[in-house]
Formats: sequence, C-alpha cells, structure tokens
Amino acid sequence: MAHYAFLNMQNIVTEVIVGKDETDGPTNWEMHYGNFREQVCKRTSYNTRGGVHINGGTPFRKNYAGIGYKYDESRDAFIPPQPYNSWSLDENTCTWVAPIAMPSDNNRYDWDEDNQQWIQIT
Repeated sequence: MAHYAFLNMQNIVTEVIVGKDETDGPTNWEMHYGNFREQVCKRTSYNTRGGVHINGGTPFRKNYAGIGYKYDESRDAFIPPQPYNSWSLDENTCTWVAPIAMPSDNNRYDWDEDNQQWIQIT
C-alpha cells in the first residue's frame, strides 16, 4: 500500500489516503487519484521523516505528508507548518529548528516563544 496526499491551489495538503502501490500495474496512481478528485495528488512515504527512511529504505519527499503541510515543488518535499516565528527551516531535512537546541536530559520541554527558551514541563 502507498499513501497519497491531495493538495489545494496553494499546495497545502488537505487529505492523505491509502491507495494502490505505485508498482501495481501500469497506472500512474498520482494522476489517477488526482483526476478522480480534481486535485493535485502526490505520493508520500509513511516511513520518511526529515529526509531519512526509518526502515533504511530510500527517503521520499523529505517528510510524510500531513494535513496542513505544504508541498514545495522546487524541493520536491512536504514541509510541516512552521510551529513558531523564530524557528528556521533546515534545508536538508525540511523540518523546523528552534533557535536554541532543546536540552537532551530526558526531561520534557515546551518552547516559550516570548522568551526564546525551552521550559521544562513538570
């Protein structure tokens, strides 16, 4: 099974479905589903995160598409919504990065945009 993302006119993902595997027959499934729905349709990989295939396979379109993600045609990548104005896009992973790295001490943290720091969740 393969996953497919439908895009609106601004290239924002509106829905993700499970569909036919891209090797199933001679059909171009992106075109097939897109024509059926009258929306642009792009295949997405459930196992791709930050440009890495979690099972060691070939990564595809940088990230698994989610509703609200943007498809960037020049990067051929799905990019999640920017979580905070201060975060910048990592061009290699197409994920958002905080201006300060989150502490790696096994505690839970939340980003405080007003003070530009990580706050430990207690």
